[in-house]
Amino acid sequence: MPIGPADATRIPRYAGDSTFARLPRLTDLPDADVLVWGVPFDAGVSYRPGARFGPAHVRQSSRLLRPYNPALDVEPFTARQVADAGDVGVNPFDIGEAVATIEAAARELGGTRRRLLTIGGDHTIALPLLRVQHERHGPVAVLHFDAHLDTWDTYFGAAYTHGTPFRRAGEEGLVDADHSVHVGIRGPLYSKLDLAESEELGFTAVHARDFARQPIDAIIDRVRARLGDRPVYVSVDIDVLDPGFAPGTGTPEAGGLSSRELLEVLRGLSGLNVVGADLVEVSPAYDHAEITGIAAAHVLYELLSVLPEEER
Repeated sequence: MPIGPADATRIPRYAGDSTFARLPRLTDLPDADVLVWGVPFDAGVSYRPGARFGPAHVRQSSRLLRPYNPALDVEPFTARQVADAGDVGVNPFDIGEAVATIEAAARELGGTRRRLLTIGGDHTIALPLLRVQHERHGPVAVLHFDAHLDTWDTYFGAAYTHGTPFRRAGEEGLVDADHSVHVGIRGPLYSKLDLAESEELGFTAVHARDFARQPIDAIIDRVRARLGDRPVYVSVDIDVLDPGFAPGTGTPEAGGLSSRELLEVLRGLSGLNVVGADLVEVSPAYDHAEITGIAAAHVLYELLSVLPEEER
C-alpha cells in the first residue's frame, strides 16, 4: 500500500514536513512511481521576476490538500506511490548551464518509467523537460495552458527564455505537430504572424474567449480530440488564470480562465496517457493570502489525479 500524506488527525496541517501535500520524501521512498520536484529558476523572465520562489510557495499552499478527490472518485496518493524529490540546484546566472542541469536532473529522476510533476520556476524549464520526454516517448502531444503562446523566436537576441520554449521544442522535433494545443491564449500580440508561426510549429489554439462562448464539456471534447491517443505532456503557466484568481505571476493578462474552468479541463484528461507535467510562473512576491499558490497546488493535485495508475 503506498504511503500518502501525513495524517492530519495526528499532525496539524500547519505543522510537519514542508513537502508537497506533506508527502514522504524521495530519500525515504526511493521506489516511488511519481515524483513532485522543484526547479527554482527564473533567469528567463521578461518582466516581473520571482518564480524562483515558486516551488516553496506552492508546497506551503498545498498543506490543505486531502487524500480523496470526489470530482474524479480517485485517491491520487494511493493509486500510485508519490514522493517529493526536493529541488534541483541550478545556476541563476547562466541560462545555458541551467537548462543543461535541469535536463540532466529530469533524466536521472525520471529514469525509465517514473512520471515527473515539476514545480517551476519560469517557463524556460519546459524545454529541457520536453527533451527528456522525447527520449522516452518520441514526439509528445503538448497540452499547453497559458495566456501566451511561448513560441517567439528570441528576446534581445536570446534564444532561451520563458517566451521561447515551445519554439525551440518544435524546432528540435520534440512536439507532436498533429496533436498539440494551447489553451487560454489571450491578450495583445506583437503581430498577426505570432499566431501563424505558432500554427506552423504544430499548435492549434483554444482561446480564453472560447470559454465565454462554449460549454466546458465542448472545450474538453476539443482538447481530447486534438490530443488523441498520443503520450501527453501538460505544461501549465499559472497566468492562464485571470489575475483575479492568480495575481502572483510575472506576466499577468486580463480576461483569463477561472480556477474552476482550469480544474475542470484538467479533470477532463482522465483516461489519457499523461506522461508528465509542469506548473510554472508562480511568483509569490505578487501573491497575497496564498491565492495563486492554492490555485497552483490544486492544479498539481488534479494532474496527479489523472495520471495513469502504475503497475507495481
